[in-house]
Amino acid sequence: MTETTRPDDALRRRYMKALLGDLHAFERMLDEDVFESGVRRIGAEQEMFLVDASMQPAPVAEAVLARADDPQLVHELALFNVEANTRPRSFGGRCLSEMEDELTGLVRKADEAARHVHARVLLTGILPTLRKCDLGLDNMTPKPRYHDIDRATREARGGLFHVQIKGDDELQVSHDNVMLESCNTSFQVHFQVGPKEFAKLYNMAQAITGPVMAAAVNSPVLMGRVLWHETRVALFQHSVDARTELEMKRAARPRVSFGDAWVRSSPAEVYRENIARFRVLFVTEPEEDPMAVLDRGEIPRLTALCLHNGTVYRWNRVCYGTVGPHLRIENRVLPAGPTILDEVANAAFYYGLMSGCVEEYGHVRDRMEFEDARNNFFAAARLGLKAQMAWVDGEVMPAQRLILDKLLPLAHQGLERAGIDMADVERYLGVVRERVAHNHTGSQWVRSSLRSMGGDRSVDIRHRAITRGMLARGFDGKPVHEWTLAGLEELTEVDVWRDSYRTVGQFMSTDLFTVRPEDLVDLAANLMDWEHVRHVPVEDEKGRCVGLLSSRALLRLLARGQVPGESVSVADVMKRDPVTVAPSTPTLDAIALMRDRRVGCLPVVEDDRLVGIVTESDLIGVAARLLDEHLRGGS
Repeated sequence: MTETTRPDDALRRRYMKALLGDLHAFERMLDEDVFESGVRRIGAEQEMFLVDASMQPAPVAEAVLARADDPQLVHELALFNVEANTRPRSFGGRCLSEMEDELTGLVRKADEAARHVHARVLLTGILPTLRKCDLGLDNMTPKPRYHDIDRATREARGGLFHVQIKGDDELQVSHDNVMLESCNTSFQVHFQVGPKEFAKLYNMAQAITGPVMAAAVNSPVLMGRVLWHETRVALFQHSVDARTELEMKRAARPRVSFGDAWVRSSPAEVYRENIARFRVLFVTEPEEDPMAVLDRGEIPRLTALCLHNGTVYRWNRVCYGTVGPHLRIENRVLPAGPTILDEVANAAFYYGLMSGCVEEYGHVRDRMEFEDARNNFFAAARLGLKAQMAWVDGEVMPAQRLILDKLLPLAHQGLERAGIDMADVERYLGVVRERVAHNHTGSQWVRSSLRSMGGDRSVDIRHRAITRGMLARGFDGKPVHEWTLAGLEELTEVDVWRDSYRTVGQFMSTDLFTVRPEDLVDLAANLMDWEHVRHVPVEDEKGRCVGLLSSRALLRLLARGQVPGESVSVADVMKRDPVTVAPSTPTLDAIALMRDRRVGCLPVVEDDRLVGIVTESDLIGVAARLLDEHLRGGS
């Protein structure tokens, strides 16, 4: 059975019938007590970035996976990502250190394969050096599944994907495909549960997700902007948002969601809501009737149900497995990195709370408002350990205090009760304790490192230094709370000049002073005087570059005896339709263009919007160094 590219209405109806049939079969399996109970297993999915020598994304996944030749290493959406899947293991004994050992082996195997194609593996929630130009379809993994995801999501959306995130900085970007999703890499953990305990444990997973994430945040930078402590949360919601404008106006829930209410009693509630709220994106030809499969005493695959469930991205997702059969709760919140030790420590904290909090609090829905759990989640994503959190029985406190005073002791009890090796309990929860006590999360390390570098170097240089610092420290065995801050010394001077001035977007000025066509020329003249600039871009109300005003144009105005006044507007003097470049324009091309067209500056435009400017003085210094590198045999 294969997914179709352009399903017709008849196929959609057949698929919907199969989807409902799968749900009814699932409900029958619950009624007949078919699922495994009293068994607890854990597992994880490790997503990772591939980076080149300049710390940019390296789209070499196919070569890496071919060389590694390991079924546990698989493709992801982008060619600069790969994923490792651990084997399921019983929750007890040394399962946590065994998981760490397995992950270490898989990541090292991927890294060794990557080295053969001049790349490396990096564990981080969002790669700081990612640019919008990296997110084209040419970097999408060439498999029908991913192109079907892109097509179906775009068609359902009916327009561009828009991202607007406000943090320390603000990011606004529009994109025409789902590759924005590939900016995120996660460490997804699985926890097997029985049907009768599902509601209690799923609700607890929702309740603890906020504080667990506050301790694990590792994704503060996206496309040159410092945003949330866990920017993945905001970005993922936008990157696969298939809602139309009308659905947004009706406040329809996005496919990436925390949810709206506690589960009452059954995992079927989640599946029913997924079918009721979210349109089908993909369809398949139906398989054999699952009821007939059950009648034979066999376990159905429930392919239609699993396919639809896979297009609804709850932060805590219900997963069905045919082995057993069994149910799992998949936690999708934890970011990749900064180290495997940090990741397994985060998982230990989560698993311990899943065991310890249920024993301590019983049904959390009886002691906590759902809105508080959801608010905790978003507060943790925005603020990390600085978030204020509402806990059970209406108690409110900072995330740092909640974790240290209440949750870590409960996680310890939960792991001990589950029979986890005590050396592992102390080791992994000790990592979380030290990280939280010192407020030294992966996100805080990035922020502090960037502040320590100052603002003299370009954003591109600072973010490449951060990325190289992550790579250098990520494999040395120390958790992030023991890392020294990254500095500009992470890059050699050759690194800086060889890799930081390849494209216009790496060094363009984004701190722009602009005017509108209808403004007085006097305003532009004063801006040039106050800010010591020779060129002022002219943009319309939608941010489109419609002209350029230069100091030469003002001098010519004065030479003709025209004194700027109320009758002279910017539109009267500006150069219309100026020569522009894109952020991805190679620097040498920009230099040649400026020379050939005899212009003193180039506005930088992306998606028909003004995003920066490069001037003659910017490019003279770059040209000199590029020439020097060329004469010395550099790239």
